[in-house]
Amino acid sequence: MSLKSAFLASGALLAFSISASAACPVATVSDMKGLKSAHPKQFELAEFEAAANCKLSFSENPSIKELNARITGNSKDLPALAERLPAEPLVVAPFEAAGKYGGVLDGFSNATESGTSDMLSIRHVGLTRFDGDLITIKPNVAKSWEWNADFTEITFKLRKGHKWSDGAPFTTADVEFWLKNVTLDEKVVGKVKDIWTSGGKPMDIEIIDDLTFKFKFAAPNPGFLAATSQYYGQPFQPKHFLGKYHPAINPDADKLAKEAGFETGYEVIAAYYGGSDWKDVPSPLLKVPNKVKNLPKSVVPTLESHIVVEETTEGRRVVANPYYHVVDTAGNQLPYINEISEVYLPDAEVRALKMLNGEIDYKSQSNQLTQAPTLLDGQEKGNYTIYLRPQITLATFGFNHTSADEEKRAIFSDSKFTLAMSHAINREELNELANLGLGKPMQYLGFSPAPSFASKEQTEYATSFDAKKSAKLLDELGLKDTDGDGLRELPSGKPFVINLQFSTQGITVAEAESVAQYWTAAGIKTNVKEVTSDEYRAAQSANELDVTAWKNGRPAALMQGNIDRFVVPFGIFFHQRNGVLWDRYNTSGGKEGVQPPAWTKELEDTARAWQATTPGTKDYDELGSKIIDIQLTNLQFIGTVQTQNIVYRSNKLQNFEPFKVWAYEYYRSYPYHPDQWWLSE
Repeated sequence: MSLKSAFLASGALLAFSISASAACPVATVSDMKGLKSAHPKQFELAEFEAAANCKLSFSENPSIKELNARITGNSKDLPALAERLPAEPLVVAPFEAAGKYGGVLDGFSNATESGTSDMLSIRHVGLTRFDGDLITIKPNVAKSWEWNADFTEITFKLRKGHKWSDGAPFTTADVEFWLKNVTLDEKVVGKVKDIWTSGGKPMDIEIIDDLTFKFKFAAPNPGFLAATSQYYGQPFQPKHFLGKYHPAINPDADKLAKEAGFETGYEVIAAYYGGSDWKDVPSPLLKVPNKVKNLPKSVVPTLESHIVVEETTEGRRVVANPYYHVVDTAGNQLPYINEISEVYLPDAEVRALKMLNGEIDYKSQSNQLTQAPTLLDGQEKGNYTIYLRPQITLATFGFNHTSADEEKRAIFSDSKFTLAMSHAINREELNELANLGLGKPMQYLGFSPAPSFASKEQTEYATSFDAKKSAKLLDELGLKDTDGDGLRELPSGKPFVINLQFSTQGITVAEAESVAQYWTAAGIKTNVKEVTSDEYRAAQSANELDVTAWKNGRPAALMQGNIDRFVVPFGIFFHQRNGVLWDRYNTSGGKEGVQPPAWTKELEDTARAWQATTPGTKDYDELGSKIIDIQLTNLQFIGTVQTQNIVYRSNKLQNFEPFKVWAYEYYRSYPYHPDQWWLSE
């Protein structure tokens, strides 16, 4: 090689070296700097560095040590950031700009476990998540996934070096522990939820190595990934922490429990885990210092962006997780926001006033559409923005098919009665009264919005206001006004009064009161009472309600992976359920409860067959349509109006991607990367 050639070659190498070590471009969603990624708005670290031809250096929140010191049980000697981040962190492109650290995000919920999922969704993580388009699924805790050919197995790859919020390694052992020792252990969670089953059987797991595992299904389950990408339950729990109190894992579990002031290891797990994968349950050990002294931590370690450090009857407070696995394209570890303050406000008028005065930073759940005109007018003065977004669910009403009053039970279970009560509702008027005219009358199909396989006749079934038809059906049931007071009596001659209890977390005051008036006008006296969501759910579980009232429905893509709306009692504790005693009969093997009618088994069998089909095929469409037909024939839930609702955002809240929908079904803020929100001055 000539001297000139050698010089040019070494110069080229030098230039490459300088380029490779140059600062990385701060790509944002609004300006991706020409960078392409396999998944929208985010990169794997190696993918980002290759695309940008750079080496990303990392920075931390300057307050992270102080925040970590507030996490009960965490070591006060916080390791360096390089030791806290995974070797393969997820790199997220901020919506508008790399944010500034600090601040407290102020929000509220109705009460403990009432309307709290909205605030929880800000810090939530799962194996995967939906993108803001609500179509694309992308990695989160999991680095990647791969289906087998017939959708009976899905293999996930985790991130090397990922850690729990206390610094312990997160591995496939934590996923196996969650499935085998939590989800499938009846002493921990009781009945296995439908989302973790297929073909009527619980899923299984195969551990391949510390970073790779495989979920196995008894039947094809193509909807699983979509369902889990929006689900509040997380398919992992810290084995290093909860496992030592689990008798099936540690022979000394009960001994450790007694040393901590409990009788058994299961009691310790219940104290931490709450007997449910719902993470909004209060953290009782934050309120009982003497218990915490005997236990290593006050809350279960998490992978979320923030962790709970305070819990009272007035609210909760969370701080940034020092081991969070996400960074931005400038290398800053997320989240930017130091703390989230969630205050419990049971009074709807107080909540509305706080929004109007600009005293909070974000709110979606439990907002009332009727507040929209006032809130829209107050935007400039309150320094906030209101977004009206489509709702996925619609207000539905379901009569108690297993009512303790056997005469009512017979009436409620008769499809003539539900058909009559559906025709008694003036949905066009209800749309104006309760929904500002922004909605559209629709029957409850189970699926919401109406999928492609739903016909116009199905979506509009029994939605017309027809007082004469309603009266004729009620007459045929023997429900007649025998004393001339305008109200119908039961066939026995007893007064027929329906008590409609509702929570504003489930439906609005205007919806509940309007429907009660329509039914009373039809001759069925209906009393209305607003209760908290806790009271409502407790009464529903105790089989004490005459009629259930809640927002209901789920997109077909999500329903396919979780068919609980088609299986008795048609939902879990937090959903609108019906036939509680039918469920008791099924779970007790017929020893307790009330035997469910044949149509419930037909609905479940059809749903399980549909669950195993490939979307877009003839079988998928035909079975989906049959599910709707069974629903409509029996009309277990009566649909009303599908409408819009309010998303509220303070103008101080930055990197806020406007929501596509107002929806719990995609888990509120979760698809929009709230871990990269930040607060301006």
